Amino acid sequence: MKKIEAIIKPFKLDEVKEALHGIGIQGLTVSEVKGFGRQKGHTELYRGAEYVVDFLPKIKLEIAVADELADKVIDVIVDSANTGRIGDGKIFVLPMEEAIRIRTGERGPDAV
Repeated sequence: MKKIEAIIKPFKLDEVKEALHGIGIQGLTVSEVKGFGRQKGHTELYRGAEYVVDFLPKIKLEIAVADELADKVIDVIVDSANTGRIGDGKIFVLPMEEAIRIRTGERGPDAV
């Protein structure tokens, strides 16, 4: 099993969610996060004063999938979250040792 973590722009959430639903992904976790990458934030002007916004609002998706679905999920996220502009985000793929459904006690891919 794999855990896929994707950091995307907030306005792309609905599009990514629909695309994942289209390939049969039934569950995901969404968190509102803040951060920056190479862009290192940006400068804004407010009431005549310039200030730096270091941490930009992002959305973090966490998806647990069977190994054979990982590449398909990654491709769908890349296609649906891409704007072609700086700050589109990142995807991290981690091995997942175990998953357990609390209600039933199911383990492994059955729990996902």
